[in-house]
Amino acid sequence: MSNDRAAANRNTYLPAGMPAPAASRDALDCEFYEAARRHELVVQRCGKCGTFQFPAEWICHKCHAFDPGWHRVSGRARIYSWERVWHPAHPALKNACPYLVVVVELEDAGGVRMVGNLLGDPLQEVRIDAAVEAVFEDHPEGHALIQWRLAAR
Repeated sequence: MSNDRAAANRNTYLPAGMPAPAASRDALDCEFYEAARRHELVVQRCGKCGTFQFPAEWICHKCHAFDPGWHRVSGRARIYSWERVWHPAHPALKNACPYLVVVVELEDAGGVRMVGNLLGDPLQEVRIDAAVEAVFEDHPEGHALIQWRLAAR
């Protein structure tokens, strides 16, 4: 069964058995995961200098102020890099290969980059700088994953 058909049958892209994402022990990134559950994409933005950053840190990467807050962004991005994965990174992915992993650069977050899966045919041609948009995948365990799909033209 293709990845797309398998995903349609279970309403998720990733197979069962993957560990659920969780906030760090210090809960610094808790708002990121809570926002994903609300189908919102957020990144940190310094309240002093305005610099965006991801992943979450206690201080601003640029000015070192202890003032990074969370800022909602559109979820529009461009593919910066990509990889077609043929060898699973986790045993639960054994039958899901190949799949596409992309590094995307968010359009409205100062060049912040994120990693995620590119939805669709795993054998599709992937173009650097292609427009993508965030897709939120809800899981019965109560978390949501952020995936990426090619943006409508």
